[in-house]
Amino acid sequence: MITGVAWDHKRCWGPLEASVEPYRTLTGQAVRWDRRDLYSFGEGDLSTFADRYDLVIFDHPFVGDACSKHWLLDLSQFLDAHDRQMFGENAVGASWRSYSYNGGIWALPIDTAAQTAAWRVDLLERHDLAAPRSLDEVLALSGRASAHGLSIGWPSVPTDLMCTMLSVAASIGLKPGHGHGDFLSFADACTVVGYLKALSKAAHPNSKHWNPIRCLDHMAANDDVAYVPYLFNYVNYSTVDAPRCITFGAAPTIAIDLPASTILGGAGIGVSARSANPKAAFDYAMHLCSPRYQSTEYVSAGGQPGSRSAWQSDECNRISGGFFRNTLPVLDQAYLRPTHPGFVPFFHDATLRLAAVVFEDAPLRPFIDWLNGHYEQIRPETAAAAS
Repeated sequence: MITGVAWDHKRCWGPLEASVEPYRTLTGQAVRWDRRDLYSFGEGDLSTFADRYDLVIFDHPFVGDACSKHWLLDLSQFLDAHDRQMFGENAVGASWRSYSYNGGIWALPIDTAAQTAAWRVDLLERHDLAAPRSLDEVLALSGRASAHGLSIGWPSVPTDLMCTMLSVAASIGLKPGHGHGDFLSFADACTVVGYLKALSKAAHPNSKHWNPIRCLDHMAANDDVAYVPYLFNYVNYSTVDAPRCITFGAAPTIAIDLPASTILGGAGIGVSARSANPKAAFDYAMHLCSPRYQSTEYVSAGGQPGSRSAWQSDECNRISGGFFRNTLPVLDQAYLRPTHPGFVPFFHDATLRLAAVVFEDAPLRPFIDWLNGHYEQIRPETAAAAS
């Protein structure tokens, strides 16, 4: 029996559970999938799940810790030149290389996403409104929409608030965590946090309690949120049979001469270092990540694949209302978070401090000093010098 743990949304577990019986029929290999919550997937304790399961679906910033703490196996031992070429040719943005660290490959790209915009075409057209193209237009839309009983939404629980901070920073040409300077200078932080505060005042009052799933569920069940500037895209709300179809596309621009560049999301599938049968687990993971499965059953079962062939497939775009074609350019230019050891706990601690700045008017300078000081402690060259 191969065991795995998914995160608890149909986008993740749908195609995994759908694969179990056909894979057993094909190979004789039994598989069982369990689920964990979205917070655990992105910021929880990966080691706990790697201890208990053969396969773990996780977010790419964990790879540095997975490598240094020996939670997962380096999949290079199983991948031949043909496999590597296949993943390279089918990469969506930086998804394939996001699981590479310190010469190893710590997961296969099974799912890909990024922060995009989302909107209800029917609500905008009903009131002769257009989807905004810039963040300034988003703020202007908020005022016009309110006259019609509409709002803009914005998932801004601490995790997603921090993700939007990184997306806004990347959209003005910054790459926090990459390079040798501050994670974010105070001058740049003033600009970025200024936009976050403006969004917080313009957004639906429930926004700070929403993650992307809660926001999209609200949009699909109610007629008061017409547009969202930043949230992770979910194909499940764009399919042709969705009760209230939501359209996804590029996030708003900020700098006049730069396209929006938002944070890369998605998920990798890794093999536990404690797996009793790692080759069997890897073979099953390869089946799930194969271009053939990814562009057929994976999508029809509700998945959002990591393979480029699926994003470019006419059939996948037909059943998803053009979701993949509309958002592929966003993913191709997405900002990649650092993946070295210590980034995930650093990110988690930063989310809570940023929320206090944006929603409770905590002073900005101590937060930025903390952000830069703590990032300096986990920066790879600093950590190497201290060891």
